[in-house]
Amino acid sequence: MKLLKPLWVTGRRRVSTWSPLATAFNTRPTSRPIFDSLRERTGLFNKPELTSFEGFYTLKEQAIAATDRLIEEATSNPSRPMVDIFDELSDTLCKVADLAEFVRIAHPQSHFAGAAEEACISVSGVVEKLNTHKGLYEALRDSVEKNTCGDRHLAELFLFDFEQSGIQLPDGPRQQVVALNDLILQTGQQFMAGAAKPRKVPRSAVPQNVRQFFSTEGDNVIVSGVYAECDEGAAREAAYRLYLAPDVGQERLLLTTLHARQRLAQLCGFSCYADRAIKASTMETSANVRQFLDILSDNLYDRANIDFEAMTRMKKKETPYLDTLMCWDTPYFTHKAKTQLLNVATSDFNPYFSLGACMEGLNMLCQELYGITLQPEEMLPGESWSPDVYKLAVMQESEGLLGHIYCDLYERPGKPHQDCHFTIQGGKLLADGSYQNPIVVVMLSLSGGHRSGPALLGPGAVDNLFHEMGHALHSMLARAAHQHVAGTRCATDLAELPSVLMEHFAACPSVVRRFARHFQTREPMPEDMLQRLCASKHLFGASEMQLQVFYSALDQRYHSEGAHEDSTDVLRQVQKRYYGLPYVENTAWQHRFSHLIGYGAKYYSYLISRALAWCVWRRHFEAAPLSRPAGAALRQGLLRHGGAVPPQILLRDYLETEITPNTLAMALTEELDYHKDHLDTVFKIVDK
Repeated sequence: MKLLKPLWVTGRRRVSTWSPLATAFNTRPTSRPIFDSLRERTGLFNKPELTSFEGFYTLKEQAIAATDRLIEEATSNPSRPMVDIFDELSDTLCKVADLAEFVRIAHPQSHFAGAAEEACISVSGVVEKLNTHKGLYEALRDSVEKNTCGDRHLAELFLFDFEQSGIQLPDGPRQQVVALNDLILQTGQQFMAGAAKPRKVPRSAVPQNVRQFFSTEGDNVIVSGVYAECDEGAAREAAYRLYLAPDVGQERLLLTTLHARQRLAQLCGFSCYADRAIKASTMETSANVRQFLDILSDNLYDRANIDFEAMTRMKKKETPYLDTLMCWDTPYFTHKAKTQLLNVATSDFNPYFSLGACMEGLNMLCQELYGITLQPEEMLPGESWSPDVYKLAVMQESEGLLGHIYCDLYERPGKPHQDCHFTIQGGKLLADGSYQNPIVVVMLSLSGGHRSGPALLGPGAVDNLFHEMGHALHSMLARAAHQHVAGTRCATDLAELPSVLMEHFAACPSVVRRFARHFQTREPMPEDMLQRLCASKHLFGASEMQLQVFYSALDQRYHSEGAHEDSTDVLRQVQKRYYGLPYVENTAWQHRFSHLIGYGAKYYSYLISRALAWCVWRRHFEAAPLSRPAGAALRQGLLRHGGAVPPQILLRDYLETEITPNTLAMALTEELDYHKDHLDTVFKIVDK
């Protein structure tokens, strides 16, 4: 059979100059029904039970039966450490729940997605029963008191999980905790749905000169966002005011959720929900978080004002009659400044970032830092949920196979438009001394990859790919004994560190230079373009960080002591203290801020992760980004432990410094100043 040559193989160099990995990812996989019919058929993720959607019922029943056996073992004079039994319980349920949760979200066939959702509901019910099983709780608590639990840190994490359900409380308060958790779940889901809902307003409510920027439905105008990068200032203002107008229903849902969380925390012995959420994290208490945010806010004040003054000059030049910088202006002028610095359209960078080139860059990083190669594997029929998914075996030069990464990178109808990482199976030391290798999925929503050419990534998509692969590599490189704390199963601020660190590699000229090559000619990205691109990622960094501090401070205030009666009044106070631009009257953007539900007093975690990542980068990688000793030290000192060591101890020992609010706030300040100096240097070169 004659094979068709991809149309994008043109120019002086041919596809043979790419590595096998790059070649594989520069071509979108497709199903081969004739060949597949001749091969053995397996199930999703190579699980024999999942050759059909009915297999979820089998997996669920197997997990429930195993759970019953383990409960019996834990509550009747166990012969092994209690944490081993509890971790096996956790592993048994997670291997069904995590897989089913992913399939529910990602599988294009409704019968598979529906069966997965039913499995999720069933396993959630089992988990809820376990969390209120007094016999299990008392057996674990007694083993901790007798020091027979096996791993005190892990045992205390399991105990905390129990106590979040109020199992330690008398019957009355415990029932209140159950009811509050149910209320929080329901109101939170409703709030998140409302946060993304477009705003429908009468045509008369929209200024006539900007109506053409919005879609219409009969006599109404549909406002679906804030139009942050629209070049018409009046349209940006109209979108901001209309989309973020107060919503009575959202206010009720938000306050109900906040009040319920506060009551829940008090019943469980905490002064506020923030302390409950932050326990066992790097920051440990909400007081530490507030101190960190206050120090950082003070450091940012003058630096952010410099950014705002620059944007104001841009606005005066563009619209002299509207020369006051407002909240709806900052995304637009940030984007415009980056475009001017780049000196070419953002899309002009895309040909240098084919998906294959980016994967080759990631493979190069893995080889240099960890002695790891990413090897494409062909999947068996039925193993994948979509024909255009890649499978990678992660091979370490001395340890062999570390695990598998499934790469679901292309957009398709019904697929969530989000970039994320899913754990399908956590790593775990098994009773026979072998290791249960992790299985993860990296999900993006790229277009392209057909015969007309490979998927070409914009600079933002490159950052996202590196970020999500950072999570995947954390899962692969971890070798914790218990899956409950393996890889990314750790405190949120610690879990984001490896992925934010990967963004530093994606913005480092000496690293990007190694893989940014034109998909047709294999010519490297011109040095001028490369330097501008890497520098542009840090433009107006102080004002952007100040916005994140503001969001984090608001999240903390909402979840701290005291019942709030008007969320907008709180917003107005916090914005005045933490942000350099004024609150816009008769708006309530917190009604659109779904992270208040998903993060719940932990939105600050990204800033902590960024501070920690900068400490790691500056101390271990800046001078030699591809240093094998630095990579080995990162794995041995940090990544391999997952959440098996308390984050404060883990980070203190690896970074050889105390992790305090001041240390982290100063690290972010130093990062801003470092990149500002680099930007000034690039500007001087550009001006010449």
